[in-house]
Amino acid sequence: MMFSTKAEYGIRVMVHLARQASEASGGEGVARAAEVPIPLASIADAEGLPLAYLEHLVQRLRRAELVESRRGAHGGYSLARPASDISMGEVVKALEGEIAPIECITADADGALVCIREGEAGHEPCPTKLLWTRVQGSIVRTLNDMTLADLVRPLPKKEKATA
Repeated sequence: MMFSTKAEYGIRVMVHLARQASEASGGEGVARAAEVPIPLASIADAEGLPLAYLEHLVQRLRRAELVESRRGAHGGYSLARPASDISMGEVVKALEGEIAPIECITADADGALVCIREGEAGHEPCPTKLLWTRVQGSIVRTLNDMTLADLVRPLPKKEKATA
């Protein structure tokens, strides 16, 4: 399963905003949103991403109340909540919609996964439904367990092996 560039680029925007918040607060910004909004053109330049596409993505993030925007000369975008309070599941859902590992498995109104063959006369539910349900559950659980703050924290340095 591959996520689209919407998820890739949108997550990069969110990480950029979280890093700026962290730097603006002296390394403690992972815990709260940035005070100063960052122009989208600045993010596009820093990340090497197309500005027009990012404009579309931040609108999705804004509608999901993950980022806030400010207009004007000192306008731009900032996180709507602390990075530690934003799950990657929220971000991916805002950008991609519901996660379904294959097209024939969809979520019903209660969030339960349903095989499109269920309920069709003469068809048994797909024997692979269990597999795809577990795959979907694992992906969603991983995304929900990881926060934006987890992506901003520096990676632990590997110790050099001595020969």
